[in-house]
Amino acid sequence: MRELLKTEQDVTMIPRDFKDSNKGKVLEVNTDGFRMELIYKPQGFAVNHICEFYSLTDNGYLYFESYIKNIENNVVTIANPVKHRFLQRRKFTRIKFVENIELTIDDIRHKVRTLDLSAGGMKLQSEENIDIEKIYDVEVKLSDEQIVKCKYQLIRIEKGENGLYTISGRFTNLSNIDKMTLVQFCMKKEMENLNK
Repeated sequence: MRELLKTEQDVTMIPRDFKDSNKGKVLEVNTDGFRMELIYKPQGFAVNHICEFYSLTDNGYLYFESYIKNIENNVVTIANPVKHRFLQRRKFTRIKFVENIELTIDDIRHKVRTLDLSAGGMKLQSEENIDIEKIYDVEVKLSDEQIVKCKYQLIRIEKGENGLYTISGRFTNLSNIDKMTLVQFCMKKEMENLNK
């Protein structure tokens, strides 16, 4: 574990219910695992529960599953994982995601189609040239239970030979829960695709 995690490294911890996700810094790494201090009081965590862990490293996004050995106030002790995986070098995992959605501002609605998705933003396709100067409201439906609502800021628009516009943009004012929902959703989808 010492070659993967270092003292002061930021780690995100996600239990079965992602709403109880937490983040913290590594306090100590040893041969049996590591200890980390969480930012928030741990809720939805219990000894022997398996959680998912994510951490951005020089080698890419580190992902592993492990179980909690001990909880003392905001400090949790985690067992060494059996295996780990580096998912990508980019900050957020990007997945293919094709859905029809709308960009809205005041009374204006633009029907667009998503091409890909990450916790940082998404790529879209549109039949119309959309004003790049405006920031739009967007709802991204991940499942019947999970809908992410946030602002979407256009960064780049390119017109293709087919007459369609390809739009790249980023999410703004995402809540921590929505960001973690997107991170977890994209990583799970990527792993499902890798295991096909």
